[in-house]
Amino acid sequence: MIQNNKELQQAYSLSGAFTLALRLVVGWTYFSAFWRRLILDNKLIADEAGYIGEKFNHFLPNALGIKPIIEYLVSNPESLWWAMVLFTVVEAIVGLFVMLGLFTRLMSLGVLALATGILLGSGWLGTTCLDEWQIGILGMATGFSIYFTGGGVYSMDHVLFRKSAMRQSSWFAWIGSGVLPISSKVLNRIILAGSVAILGMTLFTNQYFHNGVWGELHNKSVKPVVEISDAKLDSRQLTFTVYRVEGADVYGSFLIGIELKDKDGNSLIRKDGADLSKFQELDIKNRYVAKVKPGKHSLIIPLGSKAEISIADDLFNTLPKGEYSLILTDISGITWTQTILN
Repeated sequence: MIQNNKELQQAYSLSGAFTLALRLVVGWTYFSAFWRRLILDNKLIADEAGYIGEKFNHFLPNALGIKPIIEYLVSNPESLWWAMVLFTVVEAIVGLFVMLGLFTRLMSLGVLALATGILLGSGWLGTTCLDEWQIGILGMATGFSIYFTGGGVYSMDHVLFRKSAMRQSSWFAWIGSGVLPISSKVLNRIILAGSVAILGMTLFTNQYFHNGVWGELHNKSVKPVVEISDAKLDSRQLTFTVYRVEGADVYGSFLIGIELKDKDGNSLIRKDGADLSKFQELDIKNRYVAKVKPGKHSLIIPLGSKAEISIADDLFNTLPKGEYSLILTDISGITWTQTILN
């Protein structure tokens, strides 16, 4: 029995050593998020370029399952800031402890949770490859695998607790490293079930976000898509809501034209890029932290932003009842149209 126990300990120690490279790489993946946001540059300053909260806003349009949480946070800037701070601290602790192999199994659950959040929130993003989806799904598989191997001989769990009474306790095995107090038969079933579940999540999200299993492939990060809603005319102004739901997250949709036409195709109001670059910010009511705003040559609509746009003109007081078309034009030449019944 003693011999079998020693062999089991050696097996766990060896398997933990085999996953050292995974620990170091996935640990740095999460710790580097903290390093980039606070050490190399402070990206936790709201309303400044590079604010991580705006990046988080980019996840909103096509997030899976957690969209209400994201929308609540980006609609409440103070809560969002605290969430981003907490998220950054958690990433720092999880990443550093995974690299060190300190409370390895507990931290691997942190990796699994963080990766799942990334997958559900931003698995649809990636202009040239399925970037965020790959990060999320590989993080899930890595966190799951490291939980069962533990840290092995190259870990702080091994160094600090080798001669400690804590190492002999069953609870430490569940959160640290070493032999898991569970039979091989049950353990094998758990590993198989978990692996199949992660494969299922892989295939499901690959299909959901990208049609990567069957059907025609699509990538929602390639070209901008702006949804128009609540468009209406009254005697004083034209109002409508824009919501950018697709396209690259690294730059906005550059709106260079807003035009109103009657049912015969006659142009009644037209704002070009020069006009939109001077658009009054008082006429833009943003709902989220990612803000629609005038740029140097256009009106900039970042991914995930949503805002009500108002255009006042004396012409609206003379328009007869009828059907009108609102047309928005992106710098790429893409147009979006909404019918308005006045």
